[in-house]
Amino acid sequence: METTIELPALAWLVTAEDQEIPLTATLRYTTGDPLAVFVDFPAEAALEGEDVSWTFARSLLDQGLRTPAGHGDVQIWPHGRTRTVLEFHSPFGLALLQFPTSTLRRFLVRTYEVVAAGQEDMAAVVERGLNALFGGV
Repeated sequence: METTIELPALAWLVTAEDQEIPLTATLRYTTGDPLAVFVDFPAEAALEGEDVSWTFARSLLDQGLRTPAGHGDVQIWPHGRTRTVLEFHSPFGLALLQFPTSTLRRFLVRTYEVVAAGQEDMAAVVERGLNALFGGV
């Protein structure tokens, strides 16, 4: 049986003018994809006016809460004592968001309570990847 954890989280979108626009994102984890975490944004927070979901490694979030992490589309780093920055890059531009560090930590702890680090079902992950690569054949 698949378990999903969802946690609504206040975030601040940092604009090019250094304004902080508050929004609510949903942090999501599912045992069906145990190596990943998801950050879902509502349509009103996206350029295209549609819901947007970013997926990245759970280990990246774990590392980024302590030290700068990531080289590519998702980068995470601590910002002061109370906030953590998540930077998302896409072909359309980038989004810089700040989350309360305590919220991200609470979410991460809940994911590890469901699937401990190193206990992920790798066979299922590999099978899903191969199915996606070969079109489910």
